[in-house]
Amino acid sequence: MDGNKLESIYQENLEERIMTYLAETEGVSYEESMEIYYRSRLSKKIEEGREGIQYLDYKVLADILKETEPELFKG
Repeated sequence: MDGNKLESIYQENLEERIMTYLAETEGVSYEESMEIYYRSRLSKKIEEGREGIQYLDYKVLADILKETEPELFKG
């Protein structure tokens, strides 16, 4: 398996963990957490691999999302 494939799998797992954690900690459904995550600027940074942000812990990333983009959590 090449490095690009491994990176892709890692990113998918990271995104899933972030969305699951958001659903659990914010009291929203998994579908709502998906919408929040994919509308965020953070998801674009992770997708593009900017600043190595994708290597942070998923809980840290979820906390960054909640802190920097609180408007996404207003129903």
